[in-house]
Amino acid sequence: MRKRTYIILLLVVIAIFSTGCSAKPGTPIDPANGIWDKYFVYPLSITIDFFAKILFNNYGLAIIVTTILIRFLVLPLMITQIRSTKKMQDLQPEITKIREKYKDNAQKIQEETMKLFQKHNVNPLSGCLPIFIQMPILIAFYHAISRNAFIAEHDFLWVSLGTPDPYYIFPILAAITTYLQIKMTSTSVAATPQAAQQQKIMAVVMPAMILFIGISLPAALALYWVIGNIFSIAQTKLIYRTTK
Repeated sequence: MRKRTYIILLLVVIAIFSTGCSAKPGTPIDPANGIWDKYFVYPLSITIDFFAKILFNNYGLAIIVTTILIRFLVLPLMITQIRSTKKMQDLQPEITKIREKYKDNAQKIQEETMKLFQKHNVNPLSGCLPIFIQMPILIAFYHAISRNAFIAEHDFLWVSLGTPDPYYIFPILAAITTYLQIKMTSTSVAATPQAAQQQKIMAVVMPAMILFIGISLPAALALYWVIGNIFSIAQTKLIYRTTK
């Protein structure tokens, strides 16, 4: 069941990437182009332009403000997922007992653990879902940046927002903060050894993928990811503290 869920999530991400990446970077942003431009790229682009005008034509600050705004919009969903993960962590003593009781029967361990999760209304994938949820926004940001001439022409700190970071600072920060976010929202004790291995793989694969994206694509995209991750890490700490 767990493997099947991961496969479904992967297929969803691939489908989103395929849909979002169909338009070429030079294509003008037009709501008439289809659902992707109308509901994702165009609103995001005009929002960045709006904040840039307010912030003295500084598109770097506009991207930061827009990122924080988006994080507040998806905050209720993120809170629900983080609390679900916190519940799962609270169940660790019972998970440990199940593993000790059925240590010679991996299938029984998984069955009893899933029953425990269902009893307490816990989603074992909640630690990974925040990363997947960000993917459509990441793609929309890519199009809003690469297809908005105003953003591509502006600089922020040491980088040109429309080109990759020449010093790889933002991509590295994006990878590090992604790793920290995954570690914070993952359980320290997994249901099975296989699940623990999957958690370790996710903690390596996702930061590596973000690093590759950050190196290959405009610096504005890596800037968005860094600010978003910092916001998510701060909110996770706050929610865990209030839950305790």
